[in-house]
Amino acid sequence: MPEPLTDRTTQAREDRIRRLYRRQLDGLSARALVYDHKEKEQISIQTAWRDWSEVKKLVDEDWQADRENMLARLQHMRTKLFHQALKKGQLQTASQVLDSIGRVIGESVETVNIQAPELKISIEDKGD
Repeated sequence: MPEPLTDRTTQAREDRIRRLYRRQLDGLSARALVYDHKEKEQISIQTAWRDWSEVKKLVDEDWQADRENMLARLQHMRTKLFHQALKKGQLQTASQVLDSIGRVIGESVETVNIQAPELKISIEDKGD
């Protein structure tokens, strides 16, 4: 017995949304993605925008789930970048990464403590 029409259309819609979700990782603007999605999927612009709103919901869910682990992931990427920069002799990059890591852990709070002498100038009238 063939599956009902609504199940097939729901599945087709979910498949379209998954394809758009993967495509949004290419870095295009939302409008460009929607127009591209409309052409590739042979759907109306209204349907493409509805699919995009579903993709945005998925992205928001992903962000909420990943948010807790983001600091650890960023630190791991910084550490990896530091080691790669050192290995390639890119000392300026390595220095910047170390500064970034230090700021995150609160190590490199910049303090300016200049002990410069104080200069006072006063102008007096010429006395007779």
